[in-house]
Amino acid sequence: MRTVFISFLALYTLALAGCSGSSSSSSSSPTSPGNPVGSNLTPVSSDPYTVAPGQHATEVEPHMLANGTTLVAAFQTGRISQGGATAIGWATSTDGGTTWSHGFLPGLTTGEGSGQYDAASDPAVAYDAKHGVWMIASLPLSNTSQTPAVVVSRSTDGLTWQNPVSADTTAPNSDKNWIVCDSWASSPHYGNCYVEWDDPLNSDEILMSTSTDGGLTWGVATPTANLATGIGGQPLVQPNGTVVVPIETNAMSAFSSRNGGLSWTAPVMISNVQFHADAGGIRSGPLPSAAVDGAGTVWTVWEDCRFRSLCSTNDLVYSTTTDGVNWSAVTRIPSDDISSTVDHFIPGIGIDPATSGAGAHVALHYYYYPQSNCTVSTCQLVVGYISSANGGSTWNAPVTLTGPMQLGWLPNSQNGLMVGDYIATAFLNGVPHGVFAVATANSGTTFSEAIYTGQELTATAAGRQLSSTGDKPLHRLSDSIEKERPEKGVLPPSRRRSRQSAK
Repeated sequence: MRTVFISFLALYTLALAGCSGSSSSSSSSPTSPGNPVGSNLTPVSSDPYTVAPGQHATEVEPHMLANGTTLVAAFQTGRISQGGATAIGWATSTDGGTTWSHGFLPGLTTGEGSGQYDAASDPAVAYDAKHGVWMIASLPLSNTSQTPAVVVSRSTDGLTWQNPVSADTTAPNSDKNWIVCDSWASSPHYGNCYVEWDDPLNSDEILMSTSTDGGLTWGVATPTANLATGIGGQPLVQPNGTVVVPIETNAMSAFSSRNGGLSWTAPVMISNVQFHADAGGIRSGPLPSAAVDGAGTVWTVWEDCRFRSLCSTNDLVYSTTTDGVNWSAVTRIPSDDISSTVDHFIPGIGIDPATSGAGAHVALHYYYYPQSNCTVSTCQLVVGYISSANGGSTWNAPVTLTGPMQLGWLPNSQNGLMVGDYIATAFLNGVPHGVFAVATANSGTTFSEAIYTGQELTATAAGRQLSSTGDKPLHRLSDSIEKERPEKGVLPPSRRRSRQSAK
């Protein structure tokens, strides 16, 4: 049994990110399932499937990345309540987010029609500049056969996708994978790509695999130096080639590699985590969202209630590092006053790679409840956005992007009502783009939840400047008030994930 200094609630910041189309068909303007907020949001994909056991029409859990004028996003399509989804969707814009193509990864799932697996989950996007390849890593799920730990789908243009290759076949149990490529031309490991996941049948042991040939082949699964356990790692690469992986363990932690993935250090502690139970049964928790600036400073963001009296609601907080070992004090992102009733969760952070340090442009998308003390019938789910143009010294006033959504409009998962465990924000030519799930009212038993991106956002907009200076933690959990840490480390028993039943 593992324990952690934690109290529980879910506010998880959203990041706007671009989504792309399908390898077999595409369209520049996917049909909107209904835009609840007006002209500032653009739908980039929707769920066309009707095959059981997926809950249709639903799309959840998007990630996105930018390179040049191209944005590529990936997400679950047709969420299955027991775990995974009917297909993994993609959406791509090659003109900076003006128009979008979208589709579904081939050779992956039986629901999509050309694959062998019953479902797939946890898509994440990477770009390998050395080999000119886009990649989407995902977790295959099967009720009848053994599956690879992680599979990687490849594309040279973000529009036509190849059948997936296995990232590792020797450790066929996995959860919460992530992928990144070293695209720093000055790095000694330029062109390396790294996949991270954990093994839920081995106490969530953390594993890494490395590719040096554009994702065609992958090395054997490699654990950390101390065989550490955790969930939700997000590897990032610094300009010197060091890979830093923020991850939730018994706390918020990070491990790293300085030799191109040949070996991985034991995790170091960033901070303890304090959070409170999420209202309305929505699926969320303090998994990290991470990004790196142009000089290599790594930011890690998560939900945390330490700045609130009696740990009553969650803020979004962050810590930074330049070496992956020494981390700054935890700082609150001041999206509202600490006396407010607002609960923040599922954050997605992005940093403009052309900026750094005190001039870093930082942007986050996230979900929130205006009133944390709510129920499944009264909770109001909203997507928010906040940014800083000076490395977090001050923050622009937050912006509401969509909502409110009712929780009854969301599909079920084994871990709660679902918009996703993560979202994303990606900068393209200085402009932050986010990607997130938006739901509107159901039509009978049919859902109406699709992937959207925001328009006309900026990280430099003038407005009320909010400073985080002077915020002091109000609530601390002592070592004698440890909360039981069930499987996966961030979720209570009712939210457990396993290879067979979650993702």
